[in-house]
Amino acid sequence: MATIDPVLTARVTAGFARKRLLAFAVPAAILAYLAYAFVAFDVAGLAARARLDNARILLSDFVSHKIHVTRDNRSGALSVAYEGEGKGLFPPEKYPAWIATDGTRTTIDLGNGHIVTYDDQGARYDVPGYGTIAVRPGDSGLALDAPLPLPAWINASDTRVAVTTPAGRFTYTRSKVETFRYFAGWEQFFFTVESPYWGRGPLELAGLALWGERLDPARSNIAGMVQDFWTNAMWRHGDVAWAIFETVLMAFLGTMGAAMVALPLGFLAARNFNPLGPLRFALRRVFDFIRGVDGLIWTIILSRAFGPGPMTGALAMLVTDTGSFGKMFSEALENIDEKQVEGVRSTGANALQRARFGVIPQVTPVLLSQVLYYLESNTRSATVIGAIVGGGIGLMLTQAIQTQKDWEEVAYYMTLIVLMVMAMDSLSGWLRRKLIKGE
Repeated sequence: MATIDPVLTARVTAGFARKRLLAFAVPAAILAYLAYAFVAFDVAGLAARARLDNARILLSDFVSHKIHVTRDNRSGALSVAYEGEGKGLFPPEKYPAWIATDGTRTTIDLGNGHIVTYDDQGARYDVPGYGTIAVRPGDSGLALDAPLPLPAWINASDTRVAVTTPAGRFTYTRSKVETFRYFAGWEQFFFTVESPYWGRGPLELAGLALWGERLDPARSNIAGMVQDFWTNAMWRHGDVAWAIFETVLMAFLGTMGAAMVALPLGFLAARNFNPLGPLRFALRRVFDFIRGVDGLIWTIILSRAFGPGPMTGALAMLVTDTGSFGKMFSEALENIDEKQVEGVRSTGANALQRARFGVIPQVTPVLLSQVLYYLESNTRSATVIGAIVGGGIGLMLTQAIQTQKDWEEVAYYMTLIVLMVMAMDSLSGWLRRKLIKGE
């Protein structure tokens, strides 16, 4: 009868014990790290500091627009404008029907019984179910008259009174009084107030385009619609289209330039093509260095050297991707099938011909796949890089965010960026099937 070796038994038992300990130790270490991160980053404090009211306003600004009704308290001048911008001003004859003014008194009907009135004494906001909020200039600040206690949706100080209700927002300072009324959708997306096509419905526009009389004798209605849409001062569709083109061009130049630079360097860094070990080592360390520094860092460095612009962004991507492509290309070359190269060599082909007919056909699918993937990825990266170097859709997105009021434009640019990435993904997949699989 066979005997059991106690030493082997102890060794196996110890091995099981180590694995059991490891099975508990790894999850415990992960949980400990997550607990440390929770405390170190003050996640609980972040949740306490969150302003859900601001979040709701931001989300509403994404999908809606607001009309500002502003009175200068010094001059008494009244202005009505989309998003409070000069390029969105309403002429007095085109004021919305919910605004009534006789020169000294302005009445704003926000709907559902919410009425705001501007006059020489100040301003009043009648809120159904609460009462009247009256604000006027005082000797040492603003004088507020409202039912007490003040609810949370009224923010009052000596210099500013702000009221936020579901019907709209009202703000009073010494310099001006302003009322915002929200409407769903991106107004003036197609035509601005100055355009003769503004305010017309789809059927009316279709009738004008097909058989209606010309609104402008110098051009057809279709040409007028296209021109007014393309030159829309609020949404700048022409500038946006050029910015999208700049972003894609930045990604294309950076990716393809890096591929062309990295291909010959990949041959020099491959063990089976370059017998000089020190040269291979030096090239691989160069690849590690330039791909080890993030593309955003290269963007900042190159913008200091060459100035801002889309070409600087393309150069930054070229530098970063050259390191990545050089490493991948050299590894692909080292893993080729030498039998094909020997077959070409047996025909008397020289080194260039062996590379052309024995090596390139083998690595082309791998190289194309990597290049197309990086082209798709760089389309996303070009948005961020463009925000730094001042080019492409990234710059327009940053400018819209910095204004802190054009959030509907931020949503528009984000939508275009997502569509651009989806289009590049589809194009990359189509090219991959055509060039690699031959479908």
